[in-house]
Amino acid sequence: MYLFISLLLASTVLRSHQLVIEDCGDTYRRPEYTDISVECGTTSISLSILLCPVIYTGYNESLLILNKVVGDPQCQGTMDESVSPPVIRFDFPLNKTNACSSAFKTTSATGTGIFSDFSNIQTVNISGMVRSQDTTTGTVTYNAELKYYFSCSYPLEYLINNTRMDVTLSMELFSDVNYTTPLSIPQQGLELRTTVFVQVKATNLTEQYHVLLDRCYASTSPSPTNGTFFNFFIGCSKDTLTTMLENGESQNGRFSFPAFRFIEQQNQTVSTYYLHCITRLCERSTCSSFKQCNRRKRDVSSDVDKGVTDPTTVSSSKRIITKTENLLASNEEDLSKDRSSSYTGLGIAVGVLAAAVVVGLCVALVVYKRAKRS
Repeated sequence: MYLFISLLLASTVLRSHQLVIEDCGDTYRRPEYTDISVECGTTSISLSILLCPVIYTGYNESLLILNKVVGDPQCQGTMDESVSPPVIRFDFPLNKTNACSSAFKTTSATGTGIFSDFSNIQTVNISGMVRSQDTTTGTVTYNAELKYYFSCSYPLEYLINNTRMDVTLSMELFSDVNYTTPLSIPQQGLELRTTVFVQVKATNLTEQYHVLLDRCYASTSPSPTNGTFFNFFIGCSKDTLTTMLENGESQNGRFSFPAFRFIEQQNQTVSTYYLHCITRLCERSTCSSFKQCNRRKRDVSSDVDKGVTDPTTVSSSKRIITKTENLLASNEEDLSKDRSSSYTGLGIAVGVLAAAVVVGLCVALVVYKRAKRS
């Protein structure tokens, strides 16, 4: 029964391909390099491969594998007979974490064409291959191996601009080291030395890139370039109370610091400041090299050629508020109140005692007068 069903399916496929061959015309021939066409869209890459040369070589749409990805329906080819000659289509998105295992590479070059006014244009090249899978069993095969290469180049903005690829960088504040509880700031402000956990996160970014924090700091102004500032870290130079938790190792950059106040705000009810991080995206294979402290300055100019993007500044939407009360002054004020209360109590006690003495003298005088008359 199983053999009968298999033969029936094979017969159906052969008849289907026979019908396709009738529409092939002069494309039923040996494969050529021009048999593939590539459409580099803003959200996906589309491939079209002539079906007839594939059938001529002994394969079909199910035997063409994209980037060695097997079993993922989103990465499989489908036959399209609505066009003449018929084709095999592959269509995969760019905003997924794997893009069907396509390779990503960042390069830099002088701008040309519409970008000719730019001295340095960063480009992401996305490439891959569709390859035939020979299912012939035995010692030899008569089927030639098919390889179709493709590549698309995009300005880097296509990967980091949220109007293009929905990729965003955001900063969030938490109160725990597991980054599960958002930081709640009371109206009167945080207690000094309260630990603040900071996370810079990339959303909808291909897994090819990680988040790299170059510099994070606090400023008294919501603008990253204005106001008094305090550096948590710049490269390898770090404040002693700042703890680096994750940097260049994933699509999250994380660190923590104890809440402080700016001295220039000591006469204010609370101290208010804002957090900023100068952030880049680095290719996974090269991120570690950008965290080395012994890198020479001349290497920085060629960073982009080694797989890292230009920096961008990410700021927290939530401001930090800390209490600025002087505890010593508060204690002295409490002591003053205690002294005042003590003085008041002593005054009342003296007054009561004096009244008692007067009353006693009056009673003694009355008694004395009565005794004298007697």
